[in-house]
Amino acid sequence: MQKHYRRKWDSVLTDRERFNHQMHYKSVDRCFNMEFGYWDENFRQWSMFRENNITNNAEADVFFQFDRIETIGGSIWMVPPFTEEVVDQTDTNLIMMNADGLLAEVPKDQHDTIPHFIKASVVTPQDWEEVKAQRFALDAPQRQVDVAKLQAFHGPDSDRPYPLGVHCGSMIGKIRDMLTFEGLAYACYDYPEMVEDMVETCCQLVEHFLDQVLPHFTFDFASGWEDICFKSGPIVSPTFFKDVVVPRYKRIAAKIHAAEIDLWWTDCDGDIRPILPLFLEGGINCMFPLEVNGSGHPGELLDQYGRELRIMGGVDKMALSKDVDAIQAYVTSLVPYVERGGFIPFVDHRCPPNVKEEDYLYYLDLKQRLFGQLS
Repeated sequence: MQKHYRRKWDSVLTDRERFNHQMHYKSVDRCFNMEFGYWDENFRQWSMFRENNITNNAEADVFFQFDRIETIGGSIWMVPPFTEEVVDQTDTNLIMMNADGLLAEVPKDQHDTIPHFIKASVVTPQDWEEVKAQRFALDAPQRQVDVAKLQAFHGPDSDRPYPLGVHCGSMIGKIRDMLTFEGLAYACYDYPEMVEDMVETCCQLVEHFLDQVLPHFTFDFASGWEDICFKSGPIVSPTFFKDVVVPRYKRIAAKIHAAEIDLWWTDCDGDIRPILPLFLEGGINCMFPLEVNGSGHPGELLDQYGRELRIMGGVDKMALSKDVDAIQAYVTSLVPYVERGGFIPFVDHRCPPNVKEEDYLYYLDLKQRLFGQLS
């Protein structure tokens, strides 16, 4: 049995009840307690992880006794993916083909860093047609969901004590992964019809998955991944996003709304503010993890958009890397927004290894003192 480092916060509501109450501005016993996770290096550097054989984020969630939250996903991208393999190497780096068909240079010592991408397998419309035919077939057997297996794992909807979400994938973020940052930027202008067909393909794959699972579960939220912003804003123009991506969001929103799912968050780093109104227009009404260095203090957006917007995340990892005074000042600034509802605070991405172990534990203690006993 896995060890626990901390006792679960005292509770009256179930995790599921608490999540739904908090995200719908109803009274709660306390704040929903979760974190986004940690860099791989943290598991090697922090003594509490090493000494207790904690090697990944799932184990860390149990170790800290965070509230439970689960998501059901499907095969909504390449089937089959490209074979991951080392194709060359230098003294310090490996040249690898990754699952998205990119040649990438990565460090041999496996420290966390953004890979240096060398070449994409899809550049032209001809490349896309070939890859689409080989790896994006809607009727691939792997895309069939074993609903009975999922039902057996999660149990009856009425008995489930934790929130369960359905993953709605990515309309443009995974395309960025396949084309690279620069490749997508060029393709939107050089081959806009190709990019739109990619977005349409992604939408159809998600719709196919949703049609299989929505009738069989009572989901508490929908989730997504759309990592298309950086510190200075989105890598696609707002016009392209509005004309090409938002209509596909609306199709997915129609399906999940028909299934009585009214909370849809997506994971997008960087400065989301230029396209935040478009996310909302498309039906995505919760931002995750809201990187403070890109999008500002979460209170600014919550004040601006009111109950139209929810946020999960928004705890500045840069404050955690400074000292306890900076941590206290920042986390304390979040108190009125947690009390308001529609906001669950946690570190605004994976916690990096430059955060001291003792400072991270101080942060968890502070969260419990400030948010662990709401009424």
